[in-house]
Formats: sequence, C-alpha cells, structure tokens
Amino acid sequence: MNIMEKIAVSRGFASDNNAGVLPEILKELQLVNQGHTLGYGNDIYTEEACRLFRSHFGEDTETFFVFTGTAANVLGISGVTKSWNSIITSSTAHLESDECGAPEKFTGCKVLTVDTPDGKINCELIERHVHGFGFEHHAQPKVISVTQSTEMGTLYTADEIRKLADFAHIRGMLLHMDGARIANAAVALDLQFREFTTDAGLDILSFGGTKNGMMFGEAICFLRPGLADNFKYVRKQGMQLASKMRFISAQFIAYFRDDLWKHSALHANKMAKVLSEQLTGIQGTRITQRVQANGVFVIMPPAVAERLKEKYFFYTWNELTSEYRLMTSWDTEEKDINDFIRLLKEALHR
Repeated sequence: MNIMEKIAVSRGFASDNNAGVLPEILKELQLVNQGHTLGYGNDIYTEEACRLFRSHFGEDTETFFVFTGTAANVLGISGVTKSWNSIITSSTAHLESDECGAPEKFTGCKVLTVDTPDGKINCELIERHVHGFGFEHHAQPKVISVTQSTEMGTLYTADEIRKLADFAHIRGMLLHMDGARIANAAVALDLQFREFTTDAGLDILSFGGTKNGMMFGEAICFLRPGLADNFKYVRKQGMQLASKMRFISAQFIAYFRDDLWKHSALHANKMAKVLSEQLTGIQGTRITQRVQANGVFVIMPPAVAERLKEKYFFYTWNELTSEYRLMTSWDTEEKDINDFIRLLKEALHR
C-alpha cells in the first residue's frame, strides 16, 4: 500500500485532533507568510486577533496566544493562583487525567476532583472541597474548572455556568473553562460565545481551535479586568511566547471570519448525531451518554471493538465496562459512518 492509499483509509473516530487543517486556515497562513513583521505578538495580525476576541467576549477581554491546550489551561490558572491554592474539577477533566501532572508541577496547586456520571460538576458535588479558608493547614480553594463541551461530550447550560460562577465569586474564588471544544458547545447550545462565558460570570477561558480545524495554537482569555496583570511574564516563563506569533494569531482571524468556526463545528456535531442514530438499536451495543456535541460513547464487545479498530481507530474509554469513545470531526463524511456501521454489524454477527 502506497502513502496515498494509506491516507485514503486513515480517517477514523479516534479524535478530532487527528483531522487535518481547514483549507481556509492554510490559505490564511500563506497570506501572512509575506515579508517581515515584528515578533512576539507586536504585529498587526495579533492585534486584529485580539480585537476579534474582544468582539466575541467583551471589551475587557485580554487575550494571550500559546501553542497548546495544556499550556492554555495550566498557564491561565497559574496567572491567578499561588502554590498554596487548590483547583477543583471533574475527575475526567484534562487538568486531572490528560495533562501529565502539569497543573501540579507548574502551578504548585493541589488539584481536587469529584466523580461525575456525565463529566459535569455542580455546586453540590464540589462543596466538600470548598472549606478551610484562612486555615494554614489546608490548601486554599481558588479555582473551579469546567470543560465545555466536557470530555464526555456533554454540555453546561449558561445557567449552570452562572450558578458555578456565583458559587465561586461569593467565596472569593474564580471560574475557569477549558474550552478545547467550545465551538462545538456554542453551536449545540445555539448561543453566542459570550452568552455562556463572560455574561455567565466566567473569569478565565482556554479557547481552543485545534480540535475544530486549526493547525496549532490556543488562546487564554482573561474576561475580567485585573486578572491578566503581569501575565506576560507568566507566559514567557512558561515557554509559550511565540517569536513568530502571527502564525498563531492569523489562524484565529480566518477562524472567526464568516463564522468558519461555526460551520466546521456544526458539521462535526451533525456527524456525531448521524453516528449515534445509526448505533441506536443495534443489539450488542449501548450508547452511554447524551450525544450533545461531537462525541459518542458506546459499549460494545471488546473483540468487536478490536476488529473495528483495524480500519477505524478509536480509543477505549473504560476497559472495565467495554466503553469506547468515538469522535467526529470537521472532515468526517457520512460514508465513513456507513462503512463503520456495516463493519460493526458484520463483526457482531460473526
């Protein structure tokens, strides 16, 4: 099999990270690859990208670009915490399960988690971690972190975000959002970004585009005045100050233009709905979570899953329950789903 034949069969359901880059993003990168411009964010493209973030999230928004989602989460929280603070989140959150201990290493904070059936935390679940204020023997609660959409593919409503923000602010705490899939959440909720972030009381946002068709780069948005004081030094010490920053920021210009982000996220979500509808009713499988964004969680026999992975790779979510995660992307096609379902039915009836 030559390289082009391998590419032709390589599209699967492992992760929206595995998809390629939107043609509009590639075109924008070519357009800005002309001549010289100032480095380290002192360029017209970064200025315009920051203006676009203010237009979407409010005039008080201060935006800083970094290379990765882990950096966005960890540095964003580092900018508002001290090493004696604690961060409260879901046990399935990337901060806990997919950042290789980076939050503890770089913030010095204690990460406290709660188990949830659907990836969503609420005030009642996290209340047991919110105590000991002023007591020097206890890590001081400072940040509550949510993921939107969650690692389970579920969504927080604007009201649910507001309740958590109010809960945090009354106690002198802050609310952070890991928005790696925030575009998928926005289109599913049919809301503007600021309606479930700034307007709902959110303080810090890690805004992701890589999972929705960008090449690389994420944004840290501080949504309230004063939170970004001295953050430029935090980013530099965190090794995330890009010298050729225009190649991160220009992607966001294309991403916001003509609602490109919306079109790609709508398609990914639609493909997840199609996949879940075709899975529903197949004997031997069971969908475990509400399909609200672009993730489908399904239980199937392990032997069947292993055969399917040979052509359409995807990840095991829970080995004990034989639960698997299927992610759709901006470039998922219905023929991928139809072929996957055909192979699944064949494997189940062997």
